[in-house]
Amino acid sequence: MDFMERLKDNINSLPDLPMKLTLGYLTAKDSLVLYALPGGQVIREYYDGVKDQSLNYEIGIKTKDQQKANATLWQIQTHLEQVEELISSNSSFQFQKLRVSNKPFLSDQDEQGFFIYLLDVQADLTTFKK
Repeated sequence: MDFMERLKDNINSLPDLPMKLTLGYLTAKDSLVLYALPGGQVIREYYDGVKDQSLNYEIGIKTKDQQKANATLWQIQTHLEQVEELISSNSSFQFQKLRVSNKPFLSDQDEQGFFIYLLDVQADLTTFKK
């Protein structure tokens, strides 16, 4: 399923993002990432293998510039609240809706002076059996 790639591309289309969003986890340096969280669930499963699912994702940013971290995630959050369509490039999902489940928040500050801010979203998708 290519949902994460389509969401990444959608976010990266925002003008003035201070860094590009990548898939994966926060690195030792400045990074802006998207990754799946546990806790997703199948809402409905059909006989043909098609599933309506609710899946959890997190966007994290790590930087020494606290203002940049906060502003970046608020920009992304505002954008995500307006997303009405994401189209699969391989017909693996049909987008239903996206909800911001936690507004941007400060999660941590490490010993090197990096701030970690997080933003949680939940996607309702119909996924198709391959």
